[in-house]
Amino acid sequence: MDIAANPSRPPRDPYRHAAPQVFDYLRERIIGLEMPPGTLISRAELQKLFGFSSTPVRDALLRLQEESLVEIFPQHATVVSPIDLKLARQAQFLRRSIEQEAVRTLALMTERAVVVDRLETAIEVQQALLARADLEAFHAADRDFHRIFFEAAGVPDLWVMVRRHAGHIDRIRRLHLPMPGKAEQVIADHRAITRGIASGDPVIAQEALREHLSKSLAFSADLRARWPDYFRD
Repeated sequence: MDIAANPSRPPRDPYRHAAPQVFDYLRERIIGLEMPPGTLISRAELQKLFGFSSTPVRDALLRLQEESLVEIFPQHATVVSPIDLKLARQAQFLRRSIEQEAVRTLALMTERAVVVDRLETAIEVQQALLARADLEAFHAADRDFHRIFFEAAGVPDLWVMVRRHAGHIDRIRRLHLPMPGKAEQVIADHRAITRGIASGDPVIAQEALREHLSKSLAFSADLRARWPDYFRD
């Protein structure tokens, strides 16, 4: 990890423990591919960057290892792990299963118009970010759109669980996002899901969601051909 490329210290929250701050910083950079597979991570540089002791840095790296986002070789090195297609498929299965039940719940709500308004506002944000070609913020707004399903369905803790397993599939999506027409397709898919919920027909909503969540993994062979060093089976 090249500290010289990121000379400013990340914002520190005095009300949060140190380890989660290091974890969040590294996880976002790994998923955003600022730290691609194979990147060496220096504990000493992280301590210098944050001004923390070795313990929270170690704890953050252990959490990343639990999510299979880094590989720790004791007394040698810590390296950002390759994208694991098996783990990506499992994450997709988990997310698709839970989100289909969530959108079914939303489509059957008597007061679903409130949720539809939230979703439409989120889509407007995505459209504005796409117009500015801000793909990093667009990627975050994409996650925000899906988080609404969990919050509105009354199962926000399940979003936390899904996110914990999403590191590998999210990196595939991040690789896919800059390809021509992908971001526009994301918005079109989100509109279709929202229309399904608004219609009150859970089958329409679920079919739109299933189609949406299948696309990035369907392109994984093409992505692997472009970035062979990023992947492993």
